[in-house]
Amino acid sequence: MRTISIQSVVIRTVTRTMRGNRPALVASVVLLAIIAALPIAAIIARAAGNGAEGTWAHLADTVLPEYVFNTLSLLLLVGAGVGVGGTAAAWLIARHRFPGSSFLQWSLLLPLAMPAYVMAYAYTDFLEVTGPVQTALRDTFGWTYGDYWFFDVRSLPGAAAMFTFTLYPYVYLLARSAFAERAPAFAEAARTLGLNRRATFWRVELPLARPAIAGGIALALMETLADFGTVAYFAVATFTTGVYRAWFSLGDRTAAAQLAIALLGFVVAALALERASRGAAYVLNARGRHATPAEHTLLTGIRGWFATFICAVPLALGFVIPVVLLLRLVRSEPGLAPTSRFFEWAWNSLSVSAMSAFVTVLLATLVVYAVRLAPGAVTRTGSRVLTLGYAMPGTVLAIGVLLPLNVVEGWLSDALRAIGGSDRELLLTGSVAALLYAYLVRYFAVAWNAIEPGFARITPAMDAAARSLGAGTWGTLARVHAPLLTRSAYAGLLLVFVDVMKELPATLVLRPFNFDTLATQTYLLAKDERLAEAALPSLAIVIVGLIPIALLARMAQRRQLAPRFPLAIRVPFGAAHLE
Repeated sequence: MRTISIQSVVIRTVTRTMRGNRPALVASVVLLAIIAALPIAAIIARAAGNGAEGTWAHLADTVLPEYVFNTLSLLLLVGAGVGVGGTAAAWLIARHRFPGSSFLQWSLLLPLAMPAYVMAYAYTDFLEVTGPVQTALRDTFGWTYGDYWFFDVRSLPGAAAMFTFTLYPYVYLLARSAFAERAPAFAEAARTLGLNRRATFWRVELPLARPAIAGGIALALMETLADFGTVAYFAVATFTTGVYRAWFSLGDRTAAAQLAIALLGFVVAALALERASRGAAYVLNARGRHATPAEHTLLTGIRGWFATFICAVPLALGFVIPVVLLLRLVRSEPGLAPTSRFFEWAWNSLSVSAMSAFVTVLLATLVVYAVRLAPGAVTRTGSRVLTLGYAMPGTVLAIGVLLPLNVVEGWLSDALRAIGGSDRELLLTGSVAALLYAYLVRYFAVAWNAIEPGFARITPAMDAAARSLGAGTWGTLARVHAPLLTRSAYAGLLLVFVDVMKELPATLVLRPFNFDTLATQTYLLAKDERLAEAALPSLAIVIVGLIPIALLARMAQRRQLAPRFPLAIRVPFGAAHLE
């Protein structure tokens, strides 16, 4: 006869009682999912509208081949760069000890705080024809411009280098986890069978880490596809710049929508690679869950310092040198001290980031709570739709937000005229409402990945205890769950806040008139070749980005190896690799 504990009966009864609000909870999740899906639905509808075939044929005959070639070339170069650099650093850090390895273990995360477009501005000023490097070469050897060859930083390879320097931490984090947690036991078995260290790496360790490496590369490629500031400043014609040009320069909304759909095709391919690598990594995690920790090989002498050099190069190129160059630009113009305009940009950035973070984390909490109380296909599907917004490039998302909001504004304008009110055509797109909408869709996944683990740690017994004391559904959330979710909520607020601060394309497209943020003003100043003036807001963006990097890297050190948290700063999908 099966024994049923009183506690299990109470928990089941309480759970069934608390699910009494299921229709309202399910409806709220469905409504939010529809709101989040509107941008992509609007783009698809516009791309397939009247005259779509003729527009696509025109694009195929003119700019489409160049967009495809440049985008694929950029992805190939970035994938190779982050794959080699991130994997090399990860293997050295995870399996060896050498001078500075403890410092490099967390400092290799610092390039995550450096947006690629900020790095592009710093290196351009340093390496261009009138920059200090080429000027020194001409002064030293008596050359004139045209007498020598020099790398053109404002080119497709230059853009690929910027992305590689800033995005290699994705591969580094995931590969480091794989090398440290999965490979040691298998590597030891290979050594006992007679394989030397080199053969063990190529035939055992690297294949075991391949799913994690592929996942990190996929995440880096999604970030590359989403970028606008770098490729626009370097005049590299990609799908991202093509969408922006078609909409704002040519006024062709159908062409912009069709290019956006083509860009999403690349994003879906990268996302599919990430999902596939996640599945392979899960299988390897399950097999190696009880593996012994990695034994670190001590590297001394020339070998040790060479390993230090290999790991220090990406850190220097991706963070130290750009920061030094930005500081140099600030010092070169003493008259560029912070002005009232700078503080206005900072206030706009802080205020819109704070509002977006609060709304996004609040709604993410409600959706996770709804999935907890009313689990099922509808709520789970709705939550997945909500979390997919992060995969949309900012330019595509901005176009998708404008299309439905323009329709809604038309309805509101007609309604206001009907009741004798004033005609306000930019009621939504001319305010921060459009920005908040875009940020909610784009960064809901970041808030979800911060809140959902917090809810997972709250046992049903706690809900049962609260219910037995008379607390209702919302009372339990406010009095029991909210205090226990404090750290998760703070993490979500911080991550969304920093992401919104650095967001460029969506903010550039959707910002109200005379509303500039640090990111948009940095881009506009650099676009006008006022790089010295762009240095101060660029440094402010980097400093803000350093805060979560420092805090979360400290958490990773305390947990010995927990790269899940820093990874969520930029791309939340990668967190699933480490669950």
